[in-house]
Amino acid sequence: MAETVVFAVCAVGAVASGAAVFVVDSMARATFALLASFLLTAVAVLLLGLSYLGVLVILMMVMEMMVMAVFMIMYMMNPAGLMPMTMVHNKVGSLVVSAGVFLLLAAGAVLVPWPERTGEPPADPTRALGEAVMGEHMLVMMLVGLVLFATMVAATVLTTHRGRYDRYGDDLRRERPDDPIGGGLGR
Repeated sequence: MAETVVFAVCAVGAVASGAAVFVVDSMARATFALLASFLLTAVAVLLLGLSYLGVLVILMMVMEMMVMAVFMIMYMMNPAGLMPMTMVHNKVGSLVVSAGVFLLLAAGAVLVPWPERTGEPPADPTRALGEAVMGEHMLVMMLVGLVLFATMVAATVLTTHRGRYDRYGDDLRRERPDDPIGGGLGR
């Protein structure tokens, strides 16, 4: 019973925060509303017993939305994407299209006969899903993912020629930072 209540709350919350993306008046608020929608969806996926997919959605969406927020703060003309702006263009057209798609999907869900379950669910749904998606290439894809991650970490380490505290010395006692490139905050 508790799982059903949590699932229902997450489902309603995901839809509400997804709708909030188009209601709030700034890019930063829309980003965090979208993040909330994805996180609530991930909790619903976790409740379905798909641990790998739920955790993957959480990790990917948190990182993606944080990177998006950081880039908004760095590059947007208005302060941190907080200036009022509209997220919807062609309001009438988008409303007609979204209502039509909703009705089509709802009709499909209600009118199409659902298949009956045959057999038992697998003991490990994550493994079964991985094998269904990747087949015999699952191990290769896992190794490729680790190699790509190691490559990103190594590239970051190699491009940073100095450590985090080099500007102020190892003991952080230097009064003024020793910037090797002039024009920074220290000069």
